Amino acid sequence: MTLIKKGAEANLFLKDFSEVLYPDEDERVLVKRRIAKDYRAGKLDKKLRDYRTSLESKILSDAKKAGVPTPTVYRIDRRNTQIVMEYIEGEAVKEFLESLDPESRKELCQTIGEQIARLHEYGIIHGDLTTSNMIRNGKGIIYFIDFGLGEYNPSVEAQGTDIHLLHRTLKSTHFSVAEESFGAVLKGYREILGENAKKVIRRVKEIERRGRYIGKEERSG
Repeated sequence: MTLIKKGAEANLFLKDFSEVLYPDEDERVLVKRRIAKDYRAGKLDKKLRDYRTSLESKILSDAKKAGVPTPTVYRIDRRNTQIVMEYIEGEAVKEFLESLDPESRKELCQTIGEQIARLHEYGIIHGDLTTSNMIRNGKGIIYFIDFGLGEYNPSVEAQGTDIHLLHRTLKSTHFSVAEESFGAVLKGYREILGENAKKVIRRVKEIERRGRYIGKEERSG
């Protein structure tokens, strides 16, 4: 088992399929194991990790039902608070977004917007919409990964915050193409939700205004 990412909440391991599931399979799986927190009481910590593990597994499955490509969950190990899931081989959108030609980038971002809309239509909030958590596989399919901060919340505020986070990521990580990319995301979002998208997009703008106002207050203080 190979550690491929060490995070604040969970570690990711790459493992042979035969080690954890079927002995005659030669594919690899991803094992996401939640980390115990020493600052929390033992029973509470285990309860929280168990809850987040179960919730993330359900969200991954429901996102797929909503029409959004996500890793298939193979096993939930509640004793060790870990999920065994499909390993998506590909490249994070973060790595190639800026190198695309404008038309290809627009098409990609519209697809991302459509997928976000499908999540929201199903009542799912991703919670960490960054270009690092979107993977393009060899067939050109965009997978959404890492729903560790996800939740079920149909409120306009939660949906607006979800999209605002992506906009903020685009501006900080992909500054040169941020606005054109975000515009294409919103176009894709509208394509799926129609009139219902308007109130969410308005809320995104409100959230961004709040952020600017708070920033000014902090600077003046």
